[in-house]
Amino acid sequence: MPDQELALLADIYRKRGLSPATAMQVAVELTEKDALGAHVRDELGINDVSQAKPLLASVASGAAFCAGGFLPLLVGLLCPMPYMSLGLYLTTMVALLVLGYASARVGGSSPIKAMGRIVIWGSLAMGASALVGQLFGVTL
Repeated sequence: MPDQELALLADIYRKRGLSPATAMQVAVELTEKDALGAHVRDELGINDVSQAKPLLASVASGAAFCAGGFLPLLVGLLCPMPYMSLGLYLTTMVALLVLGYASARVGGSSPIKAMGRIVIWGSLAMGASALVGQLFGVTL
């Protein structure tokens, strides 16, 4: 349905501020040159900037894992052994609360909901890890 697609593209350009005649002319010219590219870019919003960068993603992921592992390592080095489990749990909960608050601020959502969600899921993950450790006879 090329006519409908052309009208859709012209409508996108009109909503961006072009007059209806100019919007149609731009849609026609871009469609003649590269119809798929025009629709992918302007209708779907996919461009070179929004494409995934695997190397950057892997470096960011590795840095996040290192940063996330630093707090438990620090607690493990500084906390006396009888209080190790409690120390790890409490510092992890504080860190999860901070991360929940930060993610809510960045994402523009409710801090209470985000902090609750991340603490609940973090606690469940820690509980599951402890359960697996118990099943295999691993103790702290």
